Amino acid sequence: MSGSPLATPSETGSDDGTTAVPDPVDARQLRARLADVQQSLESVIRDKSAVIERVLTAVLAGGSVLLEDVPGVGKTTLAKSVAALIDLKYQRIQCTPDLLPADILGGAIYQPSSGTFEFRPGPVFCNLLIADEINRASPRTQSALLEAMAESQVTIDGKRYDLEQPFIVIATQNPSGFEGTFPLPESQLDRFLMRLSMSYPNPESEVDLLLQQRVYEPSANLKPILHRESLLKLQAEVQNTTLDRKVAGYLVDIVGLTRRDPRLRVGCSPRGSKMLMRAAQAHALLKGRDFVLPDDVAELAPDVLSHRVVSRSVSATMEEVGEILRDIVSQVEVPV
Repeated sequence: MSGSPLATPSETGSDDGTTAVPDPVDARQLRARLADVQQSLESVIRDKSAVIERVLTAVLAGGSVLLEDVPGVGKTTLAKSVAALIDLKYQRIQCTPDLLPADILGGAIYQPSSGTFEFRPGPVFCNLLIADEINRASPRTQSALLEAMAESQVTIDGKRYDLEQPFIVIATQNPSGFEGTFPLPESQLDRFLMRLSMSYPNPESEVDLLLQQRVYEPSANLKPILHRESLLKLQAEVQNTTLDRKVAGYLVDIVGLTRRDPRLRVGCSPRGSKMLMRAAQAHALLKGRDFVLPDDVAELAPDVLSHRVVSRSVSATMEEVGEILRDIVSQVEVPV
């Protein structure tokens, strides 16, 4: 049985009552509006152009993002800024060890007046879910997001509820080993299109950050630039981005080499190949092209595949696995 809750509690990027200017229908103008989103993000998150580009690529591809780094480098600010600039219904959950699956999915609430149970949807019923410090939640609670991220639906009390499209999760997590964290299992990591690291800003950018935020928080003044319908149009355009057979073969060669490299215990699955293809298509669109280049595949491979392979070294960091993947990419012949 399929259905949707009658009421979906959510926040929009225009809490102050303002609405975004209607988006143009022309595809070229939509891409220009997308460039405005990127520029606005870069004005708030300093010295992180590459990370911002990756996050927007994932949003265009309809995929989720895991931002991993030490606290205080702007992970949550980036996620909230994306929600503010793209006029989506969004919710934010702060993950803690006592968070329960029902706190994310919702559940049936007894109504004494009618003597019946009424379903109350949880925060997952939105377009963009920000899961802050996801690895502080228990494994049981983490698993509550598996079905939603994989199939854009949730099953509660035997009933299936479809999630409104698009549905994207931007999750942040502290590095493994921090006190009070539960590492995400491989099956959960595989649901994320990309795993990214923010890292510290350079000294000059940090000075700019201090001066910019000495009076107010810039992200609080962000206004919607894109509507949900426009994002859906752009996502449909991503799927129609041309992928030449030679480029597809290049992608498969990279993935295949991860399965044979002696430094890796587990290589990338065919699902990883599909995710890398979709990310490359979205990256091409973000760059203003309607076709994928080998450069799109090579540039994104470490971020899309690093959490889909397992190093033979149990102490290997995210950066070290990324270096292995960059080395693998360099070994594959680029098609001409």
